[in-house]
Amino acid sequence: MAVRLRLMRMGKKKQPTYRVVAADKRKARNGKFIEVIGFYDPKQDPSIIEIENERAVHWLNNGAQPSERVEKLLKISGAWDDYKGLPEGTSVTAPPVAEPKLSKKAQEALKAAEEPAAEEPAAEEPAAEEPAAEEPAAEEPAAEEPAAEEPAAEEDTDESDKT
Repeated sequence: MAVRLRLMRMGKKKQPTYRVVAADKRKARNGKFIEVIGFYDPKQDPSIIEIENERAVHWLNNGAQPSERVEKLLKISGAWDDYKGLPEGTSVTAPPVAEPKLSKKAQEALKAAEEPAAEEPAAEEPAAEEPAAEEPAAEEPAAEEPAAEEPAAEEDTDESDKT
């Protein structure tokens, strides 16, 4: 019997959700299945993917073939890395990409393009900060004066108690 890991459609009309199942390859899409190993809801933002990695790896080790979509879901959930024996953090889907080497002229052109863009926002920021800086400065002395008077009043009462 050829076992396949595939999606089984569930849910209402125009609101699909899927079960990830291990099923006989010859059975219908929503027909008889062997075991449910997960759940997939593509309509949520972000998509919900819940897969029992241990059961998925078990079926893969026993010869089950995943469909294209289920293979992608297994890679996202991490079950595919477990199956291939890769350490965590090393993903099959995203191989490391080396940065392209640029010639000196290209590097200088890139730096020249970045510098004017960096200067323009810096010129705008002080203009925006000046009015904001004046308003709190006017409020701060007013807030400090009553606070300064209160301790002075307390000191006077302490001195009158002593005499």
